[in-house]
Amino acid sequence: MQTFILIALVISSIVLIASVMLQSGKDAGLSGSIAGGAEGFYGKKKSRGYDAIFEKLTKISAAVFMLSAFINSLL
Repeated sequence: MQTFILIALVISSIVLIASVMLQSGKDAGLSGSIAGGAEGFYGKKKSRGYDAIFEKLTKISAAVFMLSAFINSLL
């Protein structure tokens, strides 16, 4: 059981790192969040391409990572 949790922890950490690194960056930065904040709410819709896939993959791998790390600390 502990081996399975450790393997899940390693795989989820590698997938998490890769999915975060492959996402496109937000070009606006701090100045864009102050000046163009309304565009995020009312402007363009999210793309349905690779960014959406990487966003879902990041959320799933982060949840698996946190859960496996918590279970691993209990064992």
